[in-house]
Amino acid sequence: MSIQRVERDLNRFRQIVRGKIKKDLRKYMSQGEMIGRQGRRFVSIPMPQIDLPQFRYGARQGGGVGQGDGDVGDPIGQGDGQSGQGEAGAEPGQHIVEVDVTIEELAQILGEELQLPNIQPKGKKNIISQKDRYSGIRRVGPDSLRHFKRTYREALKRQISSGEYNAADPIVVPIRQDMRFRSWKETLQPESNAVIIYMMDVSGSMGAEQKELVRITAFWIETWLRSQYTAIDIRYIVHDAAAKEVDQETFYHIREGGGTKISSAYKLCNRLIDERYPADEWNIYPFHFSDGDNWGGGDTRECVELLRTQLLPKTNQFCYGQVRSLYGSGRFAHDLEEHLGSQESLVISEIADRDDIYDAIKDFLGKGK
Repeated sequence: MSIQRVERDLNRFRQIVRGKIKKDLRKYMSQGEMIGRQGRRFVSIPMPQIDLPQFRYGARQGGGVGQGDGDVGDPIGQGDGQSGQGEAGAEPGQHIVEVDVTIEELAQILGEELQLPNIQPKGKKNIISQKDRYSGIRRVGPDSLRHFKRTYREALKRQISSGEYNAADPIVVPIRQDMRFRSWKETLQPESNAVIIYMMDVSGSMGAEQKELVRITAFWIETWLRSQYTAIDIRYIVHDAAAKEVDQETFYHIREGGGTKISSAYKLCNRLIDERYPADEWNIYPFHFSDGDNWGGGDTRECVELLRTQLLPKTNQFCYGQVRSLYGSGRFAHDLEEHLGSQESLVISEIADRDDIYDAIKDFLGKGK
């Protein structure tokens, strides 16, 4: 009984945690601290201490209403008798605890709260994996795979057929020949796979705060897409006037001082797709982040042409996130909207500050592509 009570309390605790995360999801999505506490399968989320409600009994003969006779004017709920006077405290009254939530559950909460549709993969499903399915019954096997219902049925049939079964005293005792065990067979199962290609402007106008916005946004993008696909590849491209592929650590910390030529990143992204990720075999998700500045001389026109003729036809969805910078013009998002705004596979979202991350994620992932 005590184990059941513990399990019941644990389930109540999980429901309370889930409810608090959903209620304050916009706040959690704007925080970067939880990403630093990310494990392989769990994320630690800081939240106010949670106490499950319970009865607390006072000391016997403590007086007050409910213990003996009371008179008009008797105070109620004096507790331990302290009057509440004293020095003001300097410490916060609410403690913070860290609650571990699985990546899968976090993705589920994200999908429910933002009402994200499940993604319908395109292209061939080119990853073939082996899966074990318990689809048969056999007479031998380990005790851990014993099929209790089938075993009981075999024992009952044997006792009835041999005349041992007594309806007045229906005791059925299986013997070795009655034992039945689950058996499995390997099946080949096709699975969809996807690649995320992150591109970011790392010129001098993109500071630490802008990169932090990108880092937090990328975390939530990956959380959702990993819940939709069995396998995810992630590639990182940085650019100023020239583009290059880098690792994750470099992507979030590098800072260059040159100008900005966005077409260099789009050309490298297109080459990466053609060489490693054929569009008929992969679900492709490029995400480009910049402050909207681009070099003159027709580079924006070249970007528009690359998107229209090369990148948009090959990708599930191309997402452009424009982060606000004191030094960026913010013009590129308006140019894309003007020339390609009618393209369904292009999504543009402006991220002025951390509060906008919630809306950006809904923009990027809300189409279910």
